[in-house]
Amino acid sequence: MATIKDVAEEAGLAVSTVSRVLNNRGYISDAARKKVNDAMAKLNYQPNELARSLHRKNTNMMGVIVPHIRHPYFAEVISNIEYYAYKKGYKVLLYNTRGASDREMECVEMCRSNRVDGIIMCTGGIALEGFHSLGLPVISFERNTDVSDASIECDNTQGGRMAGELLLKKGCKHILHIGDMSHDYTMPGDTRGQGLHEVCHQAGVECINIIVDRKSYTTMQYHDVIEQALTEHPEVDGIFANSDIIAAQILQVCRKLQIDVPGQVKVIGFDDVQISSLTAPQLTTIHQPIEEMAEIAVQMFDNVVNDKAVPKRTVLPVKLIERESTL
Repeated sequence: MATIKDVAEEAGLAVSTVSRVLNNRGYISDAARKKVNDAMAKLNYQPNELARSLHRKNTNMMGVIVPHIRHPYFAEVISNIEYYAYKKGYKVLLYNTRGASDREMECVEMCRSNRVDGIIMCTGGIALEGFHSLGLPVISFERNTDVSDASIECDNTQGGRMAGELLLKKGCKHILHIGDMSHDYTMPGDTRGQGLHEVCHQAGVECINIIVDRKSYTTMQYHDVIEQALTEHPEVDGIFANSDIIAAQILQVCRKLQIDVPGQVKVIGFDDVQISSLTAPQLTTIHQPIEEMAEIAVQMFDNVVNDKAVPKRTVLPVKLIERESTL
């Protein structure tokens, strides 16, 4: 079985250079990296990750916990976190809770057994105390917490205000908000509705709030609640949805009920994931800077793991992207 020394000899490089390539640390020229990779392939060398991790303080493993992997928003979050983690030399261990808060201990055990350096937490239904009992730092991604080491989120309240201001500008008088979920904890996304309601209240415009249940959130199936809301409130002429996936289904229900969008009803989503530009009509939405948030979350993670100071809470601005659903 080949050793790291064998790889160094085959590549014609020092063992320390091979070690830097394997750990993705320090400066490594493209030529040196290619020589090491070619030598590893020729010798069929497989690094012993456990042995390597025992030699150093950190394992370069990052735990990422999400409530969904099929949801367009979380798919984009995961993709960007993995990309920036790779650039920092971390491997990602992904855990999908499927929206079940009772899977907390499974998450804790996963992190314990795989010796992750820390966690990026993207779900609100799991307490963080179990991870801190393991001595693991936690970065919160779009969730409220007082016990994480740092958090990153977008300005959800301002996003709700932007949606409300646009609907009012378009002449909407009966506005519907769909998306707040009934749960035992608060999430930054809950303030999207608050921002909308503030703007509507100031303008003296009616704003109806529809709370969705956990089943709809978990299955991502909102058609029934949307159809019921539009049937009970035929006067609605403007809708703000807490996510693009809800907004896309609003368009489908409106088509079924023969409600013209944007002629009779204006529709605004939130997130600006890929689906928003693929619908017909294309969705007006609030752009959440997902890629930038992921990059910052990974940098925060790396700083905390390496005992560097990080801000407790970071909030990034959002922006309105107007497309066909509000023209």
